[in-house]
Amino acid sequence: MNKISISSEIKEKCPDLVLGCFSCNLTWAASSNALNEAIQNTCIKLAETLTRPEISQIDTIASSRVAYKALGKDPSRYRLSAEALLRRVVTGKGLYQINTIVDTLNLISIETGYSIGGYDLDKIQGDIVLGIGAKEEPYEGIGKGRLNIENLPLFRDDKGAFGTPTSDSTRTMVTENTNSFLMIFLNFGNHDSLEKVLVQTSDLYRKFTNAEDCQTFIID
Repeated sequence: MNKISISSEIKEKCPDLVLGCFSCNLTWAASSNALNEAIQNTCIKLAETLTRPEISQIDTIASSRVAYKALGKDPSRYRLSAEALLRRVVTGKGLYQINTIVDTLNLISIETGYSIGGYDLDKIQGDIVLGIGAKEEPYEGIGKGRLNIENLPLFRDDKGAFGTPTSDSTRTMVTENTNSFLMIFLNFGNHDSLEKVLVQTSDLYRKFTNAEDCQTFIID
């Protein structure tokens, strides 16, 4: 397993930052009826009980927005992935159906408010370090093209940048060839829910993707 750490530069500006990590081996599938039903039920419930102004007040999202501002990034312009997903849900648009690996991640994200990175572990080279994006640092976001990652929280490996809470990169994205999977939860407020969420994540991936060799750990 690749070593994962938090750099001192981002820890100084986000002292409560903790990472929750989940890894497993799994098999890609286009869809799952059980997963689609779970997503639909969750989306209906959230659309009925949550308003758009309330999304930014969810603890896990609110602390992430504070962190973005501390780093010098506008969270309303570079929206957190969890917030963007929930904004779709409360307006009745639901979630994009991609594949069982990504769809399960998105379900967990809207249920918890955590922005989560999801990566093909075999595409990551060397150790993983969470730092801060540099000016003009190259980055291709999934569905976004070239993304300005200056001052964003940023995961890097030996090959460079590959993940932010706003958008994962095309370089390490999940495909039909993905067998080893890594998720990283960005917990900017050191919320107590993280450990429980990691257990639930293992359960859901076993249920919806037949995941094996599931491991969870926390990095502070």
